[in-house]
Amino acid sequence: MTTHQPEVNPDLSSDPQLANLDLNSGLPPKLNLFTMFRLGLFQMGLGMMSLLTLGVLNRVLINGMEVPAVIAASAIAMHQFMSPARVWFGQMSDSKRLFGLHRSGYVWIGAAIFVVASFVAVQVTWQLGDSINLTSGWQWTNSQLGWAGVLAFVFAIYGLALSSSSTPFAALLVDISDEEDRSKLVGVVWSMLMVGIVIGAILSSSLLKEIANDTPVAVLRAAIDRLFLIVPSIVFGLALLATVGVEKKYSRFRHRTTLVEREDKITLGRALRVLTASRQTGLFFAFLLIMTTSLFMQEPILEPFGGEVFQMTYAETTRINAFWGTGTLIGLSATSFFVVPRLGKQATTKFGCFAVAGCFGAIILAGFTHNPAVLNTVMFVFGLASGVVTSGAISLMLDLTAAETAGTFIGAWGLAQAMARGIATVAGGLVLDLGRKLFSMPELAYGLVFALQAIGMIGAVVLLSRVNVQEFRVSAKQAIANVIASNQD
Repeated sequence: MTTHQPEVNPDLSSDPQLANLDLNSGLPPKLNLFTMFRLGLFQMGLGMMSLLTLGVLNRVLINGMEVPAVIAASAIAMHQFMSPARVWFGQMSDSKRLFGLHRSGYVWIGAAIFVVASFVAVQVTWQLGDSINLTSGWQWTNSQLGWAGVLAFVFAIYGLALSSSSTPFAALLVDISDEEDRSKLVGVVWSMLMVGIVIGAILSSSLLKEIANDTPVAVLRAAIDRLFLIVPSIVFGLALLATVGVEKKYSRFRHRTTLVEREDKITLGRALRVLTASRQTGLFFAFLLIMTTSLFMQEPILEPFGGEVFQMTYAETTRINAFWGTGTLIGLSATSFFVVPRLGKQATTKFGCFAVAGCFGAIILAGFTHNPAVLNTVMFVFGLASGVVTSGAISLMLDLTAAETAGTFIGAWGLAQAMARGIATVAGGLVLDLGRKLFSMPELAYGLVFALQAIGMIGAVVLLSRVNVQEFRVSAKQAIANVIASNQD
């Protein structure tokens, strides 16, 4: 693979960044904490958008319209399967400017497209609902499958727009930071993603508070349309607020002559080669893949579970995400300070997997109580456990490779994780449909999904137990380096 070298302008006197140069170093000024949190507003917006698609629209499809869960989940998951396109968008932002900037223009245009696409997806959903009403239920007619296909296509556009916005944003984080402050920047920005999920849950529940399970379809449509107008508009505003002026003031792109390895440089094929480069990388990749799939299979069915089993309203099922997101935030931050220093990274990750598996068992039992307060409590604890396993796995991943190959390894895992989440979304819908055929009780149908997730988490622990940190460091470093060298030849 040929590496792209950033263009260098020999005439800095005409460079608009010249006024922002640090006179001592010749580079733009260093980021301050306020700017880091400001950049986090973009990720906060992405968290709010994920809540609309996987938290609201999926319930409308599965509960409100009785679309087969696998159809609804597959359509929504299309945006996750578009993630390989980020390689192309990353290269585009390197070589072609928009509005005189390498990154920000792509962020703005991509954000504009994905917020519009989200509203279009809702309108297609109503058309799909009308086609279902004509046959008094889902009948696998050409009209129903056609509208489901259009919905999947809209979500594919949504996913492409998301990649065209989030990938240059990730590249911008590299451009504006130095090695010593990059980890702090990434930590702040990605924590804001969870903040966005919590805020989005609170905002969405307030906008849907008047909607009951027996609300007429016309009223439901008006409320959902309003939600998908207000929240995406806020998200687009956050994207602008987060990025306007930042690249021009802080970017070091034009002052760098060497390649900085970035996540968006990794193709899917290269990612798989990196992640299976040796026995140890293959084992660790298998662990991460099973752990991620098991952790996220409930995403497309959690809100329908609350609605069908607990008789929760749309506002109440949306608030489930606030409990889960708050727990995850606490779990992520507490793990690095209190758990990892005491247990170690590998033991922390195993503990997190067992805790998550236990939470899935508790969710199954909560279903038989039909008490929403019990579900919310369990989801908060599930968030804590998710934070532990996520923090432990990331810490372990960073610890399991040499510095010179870390960028490639993390980039490869980032792409593989995005694909795994798409697989998890489809699998969650597929297993729910299977559960409905096997069991007459909805508690058992949904419970089948959670039970498989618990089993997957136990399987992930078994794989992790076979990972040898010392062997990994010896064998994986050279194996990954060989993959990188073969792509650069």
